Amino acid sequence: MKSKNILFVLALSLGMFATSCSNDDNEGETIVPLAGKYNLSKTGTIVNGNEVLVDAAENQEGCTANRDYLDLRVSNAAVIGDYSGENCALVETTGTYVRSHNDLTITVGNVSSTSDIMNLTNKELKIKDKTTGIITVYTR
Repeated sequence: MKSKNILFVLALSLGMFATSCSNDDNEGETIVPLAGKYNLSKTGTIVNGNEVLVDAAENQEGCTANRDYLDLRVSNAAVIGDYSGENCALVETTGTYVRSHNDLTITVGNVSSTSDIMNLTNKELKIKDKTTGIITVYTR
């Protein structure tokens, strides 16, 4: 009888140890740093439960060497770069950003937009606007 109790306690302890070492301790957040410069790559939405992404129309045709970008700096400054016109002129707009768990809020002037961070790796930032549902994919 005593050996059954010891086996039960041992099994229970092992079970608690195994569940406490799960890899979801960060509540789904990634440990990849958010700060960095990201080039606009694709945009899209979810249609019938599937992501539909296309090359970003915002990138000026003829400016293939220069793609629009989002530069999230360590200082929490957000710089949005937009190449446009015949000469691919760069216009930069500066604001701020705040990350709260998997939410990214970018504020420019009095306008803020909050997005879910769908994917963040060393090579990609994918966000989904909470208001419009538009998905934007940036690459490093």
